[in-house]
Amino acid sequence: MNNLLRLIGRRLIALPVMALGVTVLVFFLMSFSKVDPAYNALGESATPEAVAQYHQDHGLDDPLPVRYVRYMGGLLRGDLGSYGAANYSVGERIAKALPVTMQLTFIGLAIAAVVSFLLGVLAALYRDGWPDQLIRVLSIASLATPSFWIAVLMILVFSFYLKALPSSGALPDIAQNPGGYMARMLMPSIALALPLTGQMTRIVRTAMVEELDKDYVKTAKGAGLPKAVVVGRNVLRNALITPVTTLGLKIGYLMGGAVVIETIFNLPGMGMAILEGIQGNETNLVQGVVIVVALAFIVINIIVDMLYLLINPRIRTV
Repeated sequence: MNNLLRLIGRRLIALPVMALGVTVLVFFLMSFSKVDPAYNALGESATPEAVAQYHQDHGLDDPLPVRYVRYMGGLLRGDLGSYGAANYSVGERIAKALPVTMQLTFIGLAIAAVVSFLLGVLAALYRDGWPDQLIRVLSIASLATPSFWIAVLMILVFSFYLKALPSSGALPDIAQNPGGYMARMLMPSIALALPLTGQMTRIVRTAMVEELDKDYVKTAKGAGLPKAVVVGRNVLRNALITPVTTLGLKIGYLMGGAVVIETIFNLPGMGMAILEGIQGNETNLVQGVVIVVALAFIVINIIVDMLYLLINPRIRTV
């Protein structure tokens, strides 16, 4: 237990350090942007005097370290600044977009987890048989296919030709219209999950095969225990530790992919928010979105790392 607490403590200590590093990197990289926020707020026809006054009011002429400390103070209070001529709140924009991205990410994660688990176990149990060969071809094909290409192909087939699923439009509320919500999220989720499914299928199969070849499995079978009992009680529990950990670490990858998929399917998530910021030269919005996505990635991976410590007793003694 002491080793476990010490390992968890290290992860918790690393969290603020990594978060600080991300904010420093993003803030200082964005400072090289040639876009002047004053002209975005006041318009291209703003006079030099008005621009100078805007710089003074918002501290844009202060040294970069001073501006970073002020930005961090606002970030700790939940204030990410404003953007646009109407001074829209960056925090409010992200608060609307982030739940959509997280929903898309976790639906895609659930699809990848269930499908890869079933296919990987099936391939391992029928090693070198026709199910294994077929699953291998499918997993390699899905792994080699980019998400954005899958998204475009699905839109062409299911929206344009079959007219079975919507590829754009408003996202219905899941509580009021769960059917409409799932219909709207199904294609983006599958497009996001498919490449990861191929990769995870191979990982699950490899872990299962390695576990099935161990001596305790042969001993249990020799003692007369049914294969289903040995696989269900022992092999699965031991073999899935590595795939579960790998899947958890892929949440960040899925979040990054979700940003791209959202723009293709016109979902109002972080992808659309960052696209809005880029198209409008709104550095505050782009900076806020990048920082929040990066911090979410760090927090999720720290949580997954800690869960791995809890589900894997062997690592607690390291």
